[in-house]
Amino acid sequence: MSAIHAANAADYAAALHALSKDDRLRGLKPRAGIDFVSNDYLALANAPRIKQAVAAALAAGTPIGAGGSRLLRGNCEEHERLEAEAAAFFRAEAALFFGGGYVANFAVLTTLPQRGDLLVLDSLVHASIHEGARAGRAEFRFSAHNDPQSVEDTIRGWRAEGGTGRVWIVVESVYSMDGDLAPLAALVAIAERHDAFLMVDEAHGTGVYGEQGRGLTAPYEGRENLVIVHTCGKALGAAGALVTAPTVLRDFMVNRCRPFIFATAPSPLVAVAVREALLILQQEPERQQRLASLVAFAHRELDRRGWQSPSRSQIVPYIVGDNARAMRLASALQARGFDVRGIRPPTVPVGTARLRIALTLNVDEDDVRALLDALVAETNGWPQ
Repeated sequence: MSAIHAANAADYAAALHALSKDDRLRGLKPRAGIDFVSNDYLALANAPRIKQAVAAALAAGTPIGAGGSRLLRGNCEEHERLEAEAAAFFRAEAALFFGGGYVANFAVLTTLPQRGDLLVLDSLVHASIHEGARAGRAEFRFSAHNDPQSVEDTIRGWRAEGGTGRVWIVVESVYSMDGDLAPLAALVAIAERHDAFLMVDEAHGTGVYGEQGRGLTAPYEGRENLVIVHTCGKALGAAGALVTAPTVLRDFMVNRCRPFIFATAPSPLVAVAVREALLILQQEPERQQRLASLVAFAHRELDRRGWQSPSRSQIVPYIVGDNARAMRLASALQARGFDVRGIRPPTVPVGTARLRIALTLNVDEDDVRALLDALVAETNGWPQ
């Protein structure tokens, strides 16, 4: 290895060493233990119905790969059927299928907001939204988390400074690290007052909330100023993401969205899997009901033990603070047979390292009770 190449490698090694010293070095671990970490909320990732639908599609000749972009030969019947059925299910004018939630958020924000527009981002939105905002044409500013007045003030301040473009308010419906819910009714009203668009990432809401699992945006779907990203790799158990929007915005993305135009289309088999997942939401409502019951049970247990969680959803954060301590606690619970992971900055704000406990139908009430008992034992009687 040349001296120059060795120096380059040393730079990367030094960066990794700095992460390690701050207890932020990441690594890959195999699945092990009782699942309190996945986003497979309805236990559909291993559902027999979805497996059978994919197997039947394979037997009928559906290809594994699309073979090209949607605008070339990659546009398959399975994609179009999924988009038509998803639009009908979510009661939107149109839907567009992407390979994942990250790319869908990035695609929307680098395509629809234009130069001269303003993005108002909730301070805790997902990294994919940050990246889309940075790479896009519009100016962006942050509003205080879940604070409609901060959104209003940010818009008014921008207008007072001479901003004349369109405003885009961008939020999540259920925040992935804190488990709290966006004040959607207030945000819809603000968007109406300011002739703004509202973009909502329903990654952790689709399948879990709303009539038939249509998400927390279900009461507002179909509005001409609403764009929603429904992730398909969490509660729907498959992969990809559906962007639901007015037809004109869908058509604009087909023509102008680089992550759509220049990417190989998602596997037609994944489209089949998502279609079956949407059918399951409609035909097996007991899954959503069972999850709601489990979430209510977990929060009753937390209340009984004296822990007032900031979340009432299926995502329960246990804030530790210190990075090293969070990782030691996660390791201790893993040693007891529970798959719980530590979350550290920059995924969460500095000083808020935590355990992110996810409630899914892969566990039952006995599992929840056992995890909480283990957490009490490892923290000498939390909360602290």
